Amino acid sequence: MDAATCDVDRPRTWRSVPVGVATVAMGVLIATVLWSATRSGPTALVRADVALAVAALALVPVVVRRPEVAGVLAGLLVALSPVATPVASFAVLFTARNRPFRQAVVVAAVGVAGEAVQAVWRPIPSLPYGWRLVLMTAAYAALLGWGTWAQARHALLAALRDRAWRAEQEQEHRVVEARAAERSRIAREMHDVLAHRLSLLAAAAGAMEYRPDAPPERLSAAAGVIRASAHHALDELREVITLLRSDDAEAPGDTPPGQTLADLPRLVEEARAAGQHIEVDDPFGPPVEVPPTVGRTAYRIAQEALTNARKHAAGQPVRLALGGAPDSGLSITVSNPTTPESGATGHDGAGLIGLAERAALTGGRVTHHIDASGRFHLTAWLPWSR
Repeated sequence: MDAATCDVDRPRTWRSVPVGVATVAMGVLIATVLWSATRSGPTALVRADVALAVAALALVPVVVRRPEVAGVLAGLLVALSPVATPVASFAVLFTARNRPFRQAVVVAAVGVAGEAVQAVWRPIPSLPYGWRLVLMTAAYAALLGWGTWAQARHALLAALRDRAWRAEQEQEHRVVEARAAERSRIAREMHDVLAHRLSLLAAAAGAMEYRPDAPPERLSAAAGVIRASAHHALDELREVITLLRSDDAEAPGDTPPGQTLADLPRLVEEARAAGQHIEVDDPFGPPVEVPPTVGRTAYRIAQEALTNARKHAAGQPVRLALGGAPDSGLSITVSNPTTPESGATGHDGAGLIGLAERAALTGGRVTHHIDASGRFHLTAWLPWSR
């Protein structure tokens, strides 16, 4: 179902009644009333009724297009002859079905007034005037109520169809958004896992390429870094794939188990083995206990910061500082000088955007800037409850 369908369904009932069908049906009713009314009447009155019957029948197409106008005209003809009663009744029902209630009331009132005038000069001997007026009023009121009920029912059904269509569209939007979020999650995990390991591989391979005359032990150490980084990359990639396939993951973007704040020293040693100069300011000393989600987020922030430093400021020293307490939160600061070749501008990259999202999931924040001396600073704060 679409919006066009809902809009098309609205007029497809009484408004789309074929004019020919309505005219034929009204013609049969008018002919029946005309035969009944002219059986014993004067010739002049019969001729007037025939002329009025033709005029009433001519109003049927107008009723289908402009029911409020045709209804008033039919009500005026009712005051002259009963042959116009079928068309006046049809006009009341059609107006109540397709027009505002106030217009339908006006058409019904004109019809009742016409019946009251007709009953004065063309009485029925077997039916007193008062009862005739009561019956005709009840008949027009019934037609008015029937048409109003039909319009309200159709409006309700149209609203329900429209609501169902909107719910279907919203569900489709949610599915699209969920797919996009899952793709972003996979991309973020792949970036976090592979970027760090591949940067270590590139650094070690670059050292072997540009210093082929290095001592054998240096070359052996670089080859060991390459082998270990490739092995860890495969292990971490396997863990990420397992995590993404799990239905009971703790939250989007969670890192595999084992990579928490306690693994930060190993991360630093791997980076140093690849030739990166890192100064660590860690007042905590031995690993401290932090919530698992905060620990994994802190590890990812440090990992991404060191990876960016290797990529955009190769050969520059990096300073990593930790601080905070359970009551004030955990703070992580990574800074390094930038180089003209790095192209660093301080704008958000994919990795920095991912870090900001990770920190936001834990209730923290990540900021970064380049100071006047050209030094890049990344600062993160994460909540640390006892």
